[in-house]
Amino acid sequence: VQLQACGGGAVQAGGSLRLSCAASGLTFSRAGMGWFRQAPGKEREFVSFISRNGDEINYNEDVKGRFTISRDNARNTQYLQMNNLKAEDTAVYYCAARKGPAAAAAAHAYDYWGQGTLVTVSS
Repeated sequence: VQLQACGGGAVQAGGSLRLSCAASGLTFSRAGMGWFRQAPGKEREFVSFISRNGDEINYNEDVKGRFTISRDNARNTQYLQMNNLKAEDTAVYYCAARKGPAAAAAAHAYDYWGQGTLVTVSS
C-alpha cells in the first residue's frame, strides 16, 4: 500500500493550500481516510476523517470551518482544502487509511500512512 501526499508549501497567514493524497495497493473505496499533522516538537494530531462514501466527516475543532476534507473514489484520491491558514497550522501533514468503517481520531486506528507533506504558514 502506498499513500502519496502532495500539495504542501509555504504561504502567508490567510492563504490557502490544497493537499492531495493518492492511494494505491488498497481498495480505496472501502477505506476510511484521515489527515493528521505534526508540528515541530509536538505530537501527531488528528485533523480530519472522511468515511468510505463521504457520508461521515469529522474535524479537529481547531480547523473546523477552515478546512474541508473530500475524496474521489474514482481517482483513489483524498483531498484537504485548507483556507484561512494560520501560523499554528504549520506542520507536516500526513494522510492515513484505515480498513475499519468507523470514524477514528486516534493515530493507532489507522493501518497505512503516507510520507507527509510540509505546510509552512508565515504570519
